[in-house]
Formats: sequence, C-alpha cells, structure tokens
Amino acid sequence: MSNNLRKFKTMFKKPTTLFPFKYYYVPMVIIAIAGLANAVYLSISHYRVYTDMGYRSFCAVSKSINCDTVSQSVYSILLNVPVPIWGVFGYGFFLFLLLLAGFQKDTKDRIWPVLFWVACHFSIYGIVLAAISSFLIRSYCLMCIVSYMINFILMYYAWFINKRFGNDGLIRGFVKDLKYLFSLKKITVPVLTLFLISGCAMVLWFPEYWHLKPAELSRNIPRGVTEDGHPWIGAENPELIIEEYSDYLCFHCRKMHYYLRAMIEANPDKIRLVHYHFPMDHKFNPLVTTPFHVGSGLLAILAIHATDHDKFWEANDMFLAVNAETGTVNVVEIASSLDLDEKEMIDSLNDYTILARLKGDIIKGLKLGITGTPGFVIDGILYQGQIPANVVKTFTR
Repeated sequence: MSNNLRKFKTMFKKPTTLFPFKYYYVPMVIIAIAGLANAVYLSISHYRVYTDMGYRSFCAVSKSINCDTVSQSVYSILLNVPVPIWGVFGYGFFLFLLLLAGFQKDTKDRIWPVLFWVACHFSIYGIVLAAISSFLIRSYCLMCIVSYMINFILMYYAWFINKRFGNDGLIRGFVKDLKYLFSLKKITVPVLTLFLISGCAMVLWFPEYWHLKPAELSRNIPRGVTEDGHPWIGAENPELIIEEYSDYLCFHCRKMHYYLRAMIEANPDKIRLVHYHFPMDHKFNPLVTTPFHVGSGLLAILAIHATDHDKFWEANDMFLAVNAETGTVNVVEIASSLDLDEKEMIDSLNDYTILARLKGDIIKGLKLGITGTPGFVIDGILYQGQIPANVVKTFTR
C-alpha cells in the first residue's frame, strides 16, 4: 500500500479523543442555551410588535433588514402558534436530550445521532424560512439568521461528538439511541408526554394576539368632515387635534390607528383624529421610486369615495382588516357591505376629482417632511412612526 493511500485512509479514521468529554459537551450546552435565549427574545419581540404601540426592534434598520417586517408577515405563524414560540419549544426539547446525554456514566456515546437528526430538522426548517424571507417577505430578520447559524452549529457539533465518542453511524446509532431512550422510560415517557401535550395545547388554545382589531365604532362619538373634506372622529370641540397620514398597506399605520381609535373612545370629549391619505404606492407617491405597497393608492381612492357618502370610518376599518387578513379587497363585496352603489364605487377609481384630492394629501404630506408612514401632525409638529407619550398624556384618562 502506498504512503499516499495510507494518508488518505488515515484522514477518515475516527479521531483520537484528545480532551475529556466535558470539553465537547459544555460548548454544546452553551450553544443550545444561546439558541433558546435567541428564541425567547424573538418571541418577546413578536409579541411586542403587535401589542406595544411604540415598539420597534433594534434590527428594524431598513426595508430589507427588518425583524418587524418578518414578524408582521403571515409566515411568522405556524399552526396557530408564532414561529419563535416553536423555537423555544424545540430548543427546550433539544436541551432535555442534551441533559440525558450528559448524564451517561460510562461511554458517553449515546443520544448524539438523535441530537444530530433533531438539529438537522431545525436546519432544514431554517432553510425554508430563509427562502420565505428571500422570495415572499423580501425582508430579513437578523436574529432569525442567528438562529439558522446556531442550528447548523448544533448539527455539526452533534455529528462531531458522535464521531469522537460514538461507535455507530448516524442511522444505526439513531436506532440504538431510541432503544436507550426507551430504557430510561421512567424519565423520558413523562417528559415526552408533557412536550406532546404542551404542543397540542398551544396549537388549540394559543392566544391570537396578532389579530389586531379596532375599537368599536360608537354611534355616540361625533364624526364629520373638515372644511377641506377630510374625515374626523372624536371631540366636536377638541383640546387636542391629531392629523394622521397613513397607508392602508402599512402595518404600523394599522397598529397606530387602532391605538388612537381606542384613545378617542376613552377620551371622546378631548381628542379629535383627522385622517389624511399618504399611500406609499410608487404609482401615486413621488417619494417612492420602486414598486412598494402596490394598491394602497387605489384603496385610498375608494376611501375618499366612501367619505363622500358618510361611510369613511366603516370603509377605513374594512380596508385595514380585510387587507391585513387576506392581502386583497373585493370592491363588489365592500360596496355591498357599506351599502354603497357598486358601479359608482368602481367608477371612482377613475374619478379625476378624487385623484386630485388624493394628490393634494400627498403633496401636503411631502411639504410637512413626511418620509414614511405613519405620520402625525400635532400643533404643527410632525411625529413620524409614533406619537411620544408625553404629547398626549395630558389629554388622556
């Protein structure tokens, strides 16, 4: 046998164990805990995106790098449970298996194939999520990318430790691992049953906090139209007037609008909300040069038509809710729901008078310095994204 062939075979021999088991095991545990901590952070961030009116994650840095955009997508929910919650669940299960692997008294060769295949499934799902971010959401979550990296590291590390301490391959070792886990049935059966029951309970009863809903339209709260034709709701003699510039395809516009509506419902004699349209649709807004929020301009036109028939706030709620859930609106169904003439609503899409009013809103917003939505004007001061709590606290109960 030639020297080169011997060297080639030596490369594929099981490596000699140079360090004690703990030097391999402890880093594996640390990495898994890091994955769990990352999943916990993403879970909290997902919750706050929908429930905290002023929240924006630290990695919401641009249109393409934005954890909040990923959280706002329908793909952030799997089987009625937020994806990061499944991450917490998965890393918890992984750490349980790691605990069993660390408690082996003698050979330390079991559970590594199982851990490899579990981490392999994590990694495959990570690839699927990365593809969804790339081709469907078109935005990336930095902390999600961290979790993908952690999954691949765990998969490699499980393979590496099995190579050092295991006597079997990943397939035959997996079968032996299952037999080993069954031999510990006094521990594994109760814990695995708990994981199974918890998973089923989450699917069936997890609170759906991501379904944002506006405050009910109270008939007792005044509403009307300003002299220049903009719909308002709230106090007839307001102490505070909030001018809202929004886009129907903007998640933060929807969240902030619902927040303001709830605030007006609680303070109907002090605050008035006046609505202006500022669609970030490249076909209508000169600020936008590439396709973005396509269709938001047409929705604004339909809303202006509804304003002329004293149906703005009903239409406004419908556009926000329908678009948020299905991504589309049906003009015929909307006209029927609002008790408006179907043909007139369709014709409004080509009404130059309505288009001129929409352009007027956009031009006014541009003059104010609005660069994105939502935008709010209070006493001549522009606030973008959110309204500072100290600005409104004097007028709220």
